Order: sequence, then structure tokens, then C-alpha cells
Amino acid sequence: MTPSFSELDDATRVLVQLSAAIAAGSEATMRRWIAEAARLAPATEVEEVVLQSYLFCGFPRALNAAREWRRVAGVAAPASDEAEDIALIPEWRARGEQTCAMVYGDMYEKLRLNVRDLHPALDAWMVIDGYGKVLSRPGLELERRELCVVAACAAMGQDRQLHSHLHGALNVGVGPDAITATIEAVAELIGAERARSARLLLARVLGK
Repeated sequence: MTPSFSELDDATRVLVQLSAAIAAGSEATMRRWIAEAARLAPATEVEEVVLQSYLFCGFPRALNAAREWRRVAGVAAPASDEAEDIALIPEWRARGEQTCAMVYGDMYEKLRLNVRDLHPALDAWMVIDGYGKVLSRPGLELERRELCVVAACAAMGQDRQLHSHLHGALNVGVGPDAITATIEAVAELIGAERARSARLLLARVLGK
């Protein structure tokens, strides 16, 4: 059943916990949450959370999670994927621009300028690879993806990106209660200090 994104269902809760575990947990913690996710969430959604983790926590953690997921799922990887087809770059750019604009709302143009000032390559990678090739993939709704990004950023203590994606979750239609529930769902996983920081940041975003 698809949640209303005003609260978390069991599948969404375990996906955000898995995202936090991949981002900052030990290998044992990651394995525990892979097993929980396999039990409580659709396999296609678990796989998408594992795949998108490379954007936020790098290939080493994503590869370790993918290896464990293949073992637990007991199913071989697909024989092919659209990510292999470089002819789709214009499509990835178009859908990346659309998804990024949805997430950042009124701040989209400023974001693009700021990132391009850091380096044009980062701007291109953010739009084409990040938002186009990865975060716009089918298999997991954007609302769930944003909640998983919130969980990963909170787990890593990346408050600047967490601030952006708290706004992003709201911008794509996630209710404040679901975002609060996401932070509470990962609080034990990420530790008291990072959970406290995430709660304070959310309160500021919500104007509380």
C-alpha cells in the first residue's frame, strides 16, 4: 500500500533505517537492516535504496550493501540497466532538471549557480547523474527517496545537505509528521548527538 506521506508505513520506515545504516553504520548494522528491509519492504524498493546510496556515501559503502543485498535477496542482478546506455544522457539531463527543480523549489536557480561556481563538472554530475540517472529512476517514489536522503544525511552529520533535503521532502509533498517520524526512526541508529542536531534543524525548517 502506498503511504500518504503524512506518516510512515512499515516499509518506508525500514527503508529510511536501511539508508541510515548504509550511510554510517558498521557492516554488522548494515547487514541487520538489509535483512529487515528484505522482510518488510518490496525487493525493488530495497534495491533502489541500495543503488542511490552511492550518491551520498560513496562506492565503498554502496558496494558492500549491494553485495549483502544480493546474498540476502537470493536473486541475481538484472542482465542490463538503463544506466549503461549513454544515449540516454539528454533524457537524464531533462528529467534531472525537472526532479532537481521539484526538490529545491524556489531555490533551484540559485542552487545551480552556486554549484556551478564550485565547478561546472559538479553541476553536470548533480543534474545528470544525481537527479537524472539515479533519483529519477523508476522503482521508488521520489517522496520515499527524499526521506531516505534525509536519513542518510542525518546519519553522516551532513547538516548543510540535510537542511536542503528537509526542505526538499516538504517540496515534493512529504508531510512534516512523516519527516519527524523519519528522524525518530533513525535516532537510535545515528546516535544522540546527530539525532538532536537533526531535530533542531527540522524545527528550524518548520518554523517551530
